[in-house]
Amino acid sequence: PVCTPYRASLLTGVYPHRHKLMVNDQCLYDRYHGPFLAECLRAGGYRTAYIGKWHLDGHGRNAFVPPERRLGFAWWKGFECTHDYRHSPYYFGTDPRPRLWPGYDADAQTDEACRYLCEEAGAQPFALFLSWGPPHNPFGSAPAEFAALYDPGKIQLPVNVPAEVAQQARQELAGYYAHCSALDACFGRLLDTLAATGLDKNTMVIFTSDHGDMLGSQGLFRKQKPWAESLRVPFLVRHPQVQEPRTDRTPIDAPDLMPTLLSLCGLPVPEAVQGRDFSATILAGKPSGIQSALLALYLPFHEWRYDNGGREYRGLHTARYTYVRSLAGPWLLYDNAADPAQLHNLVNDPRHAARVRAFDAQLTQRLRAVGDDFLPGQEIIRREGYARNAQGDIAIQPSELPEATCEPCGN
Repeated sequence: PVCTPYRASLLTGVYPHRHKLMVNDQCLYDRYHGPFLAECLRAGGYRTAYIGKWHLDGHGRNAFVPPERRLGFAWWKGFECTHDYRHSPYYFGTDPRPRLWPGYDADAQTDEACRYLCEEAGAQPFALFLSWGPPHNPFGSAPAEFAALYDPGKIQLPVNVPAEVAQQARQELAGYYAHCSALDACFGRLLDTLAATGLDKNTMVIFTSDHGDMLGSQGLFRKQKPWAESLRVPFLVRHPQVQEPRTDRTPIDAPDLMPTLLSLCGLPVPEAVQGRDFSATILAGKPSGIQSALLALYLPFHEWRYDNGGREYRGLHTARYTYVRSLAGPWLLYDNAADPAQLHNLVNDPRHAARVRAFDAQLTQRLRAVGDDFLPGQEIIRREGYARNAQGDIAIQPSELPEATCEPCGN
C-alpha cells in the first residue's frame, strides 16, 4: 500500500522485488527494463497519453521527466509528485519549462482529459491515464463547495477510531470526503464526455488507486499499514460488453492489472509478467479460481519508520480473512466477515491455530512462487543502494522548480 511500488507494478505486471521500486522516489526506467504497459499498448496500435501525477521517476519531485523515462506514454501533461493541489505544476510534451494548472488541479486535469477525448481521441485506439493527486493528504485544499458539505463536528467516526485521535480523524475525514466528492464530480464529467462523443460505445473505463489512508482507524494515519483502510483500494470497471452491474469479491494484486488490461484490449501478455489475467472474470463473471491477494511492505519509511512502529510484512487477503506475517512471525489474523472493523486479532487465539498454520504455509508457498525472499528492509537498502538521509530514512532527491507559468489547457 505505497504510491511508487503500486504504480510500478501497474505498469510492469511484476512485483516490487522484481521491478526494484520497493519504496517511493525511485526511478523505474533506471531499475527495470520492461516491457511496460504503455509500450505494449503502443505496439498494439494504441495512442498513449498521460495526465497528472507520475511518481515513478525518482530524479527529484520537481524535475522534468524526459520522454525516454515516460515508459511508452507519447502524449504528456505530467509532473513527478506534488501534494499542493492548487495551481500545481506540470510539464507539457518536451518543454522543460513548468506550467501551472489553473485552480484545483483535479478540475483542470479533468478539463484537459475531456478536451483530449473531444479533440484527439477516436481516430485510432487510445489509452489515456488520468492520475489525480487527491484525496492524498494534506486534505485541506478541496474546493469550497465540496468542503462545505462536511462539518468535522458532525462526522461519524468508524468504531475502530480511538478517542485520543478522534479530533484529528474528524478533521481529516471531512477534508478527505470533500476531495472524494470533488473527484466524483470530475469523474462524472469524464463519463459525460465519453457519452457526448460516442466514445463510450467502444471504451473501457477503469477507476483505481495506489493506496488508502488509515485516517485514525486503529489510532493510526497514512499508508503502508496492513489494515483494511490502508490496503483496500477501489477497482471499478465499465466495459461496453458488460451490461449488468455486479460486484466480484475475487482478490486481485497490483501486478494483475497489466495482463488483465492487455487481454481486455486483445493484446498479448509478455512472458515476463507475473500478474494473473482476470479478463474472463470481468467480461463474463467467470470464476478465476484465485483465492487470495498477496500483501507486502518491503521497507517501512517516512511516516512509518522503524522508530515509529513500522515493520516489514507479507500477507494474504481472501474474500473473508486477512493474514499478515512480520519478520518475527505471525502477526495478524482477522475474520473480516465477523469483524469488518478489524478489532479482534485472532492470530494468538488457540481456536484459530490451525487456520494460522494453514495461512502461513500458503503464504510461504506464494512467496516462493513469485521469488520473494522476504528480506529485512535494511538488507534491501544495502542491496538496492537506496539513498538515505541524515536520519537514516529513504531520501528524496532535491530538485529546484523553475518559475512556472499558468497557461490555458491545450497549450
